Amino acid sequence: MGGVASGTDAIALGLRACGIGPGDEVLLPANTFVATLIGVLRAGATPVLVDCDGDTALIDLAAAAAAISARTRAIVPVHLYGQMVAPDALQRFASQHDLLIFEDAAQAHLAQRQGYRAGAVGVAAAFSFYPSKNLGALGDGGMVLTNTDAIAQKLRSLRNYGAAHKYYHTEATGTNSRLDTLQAAVLALKLPHLEQWNQARNQMASRYDYSLQPLAEYGIHPLRNQSGPGHVYHLYVVRVTAACPLDRDTLQQALAAAGIQTGIHYPIPCHLQPAFQDLGYDLGDFPQAERLSQEIVSLPMYPGLSETQVQQVVHRLRVALEMAVNLPTLNSLAH
Repeated sequence: MGGVASGTDAIALGLRACGIGPGDEVLLPANTFVATLIGVLRAGATPVLVDCDGDTALIDLAAAAAAISARTRAIVPVHLYGQMVAPDALQRFASQHDLLIFEDAAQAHLAQRQGYRAGAVGVAAAFSFYPSKNLGALGDGGMVLTNTDAIAQKLRSLRNYGAAHKYYHTEATGTNSRLDTLQAAVLALKLPHLEQWNQARNQMASRYDYSLQPLAEYGIHPLRNQSGPGHVYHLYVVRVTAACPLDRDTLQQALAAAGIQTGIHYPIPCHLQPAFQDLGYDLGDFPQAERLSQEIVSLPMYPGLSETQVQQVVHRLRVALEMAVNLPTLNSLAH
């Protein structure tokens, strides 16, 4: 284990500590936050994007298999929104194709699935302690988790100017990426509460799931939870599908007018970002990721969220949708 300055550094330095670098290809989902892709690039490797599953937003391993080449060395499964990629299927996939698993667990602190915790599936994993995360510092911070001594030692050297020990530098491309002591102290104080906070998130997600069931007829569908209580719900994300009488942005505006803040995670898939056009991808290459980017909206989710507040969010959603459905009838009566 080694603390670093950010989640992005955790990916970049963690991959390098695992021996990933120039000439290597790394598989990752197109619908992740750009930090995952940037981390691969900073390691010197070539990111190879693949599509996601449309119901969970997690990486599609069948699509990943189709993207493998002779240069593919690793896969970075992103445990998006607080739900782990299925460990059993992931390990079978990696074993079949002789790939290293490096987990992006930035949004999945203490998440569980199939008997594994996030960060315990592959050879190493990256975590982020950005303030909005389930376990957040007061500023940036990150960590690489591994049970391999050689990887841990390499990581500690890379984060400290390439020094194996003080004033003895073995890595010419080391950097200054130590976890700040103040941030570490804050995290140590918050860590004992993390499991309770995660349980609170999961409980409120269950209330959302139940309360949103009647809105399925309006095209509102939560992303599928395949992990039960192991989903730690960094974000609670629903899909505003084509069956909805309001588009996603209009629905967001209606909630904002009622004082309810929402988000989109993420509105532009990595392959359509201007910064990454040299990777050679085009519109239509990853249809599930593209569709989700147009449908998803993140509803309020945090440990202090109350059942009453969940009901208020759902009520405002219902009011906006029912008004949209009834408006044509009211207009016809007026004429």
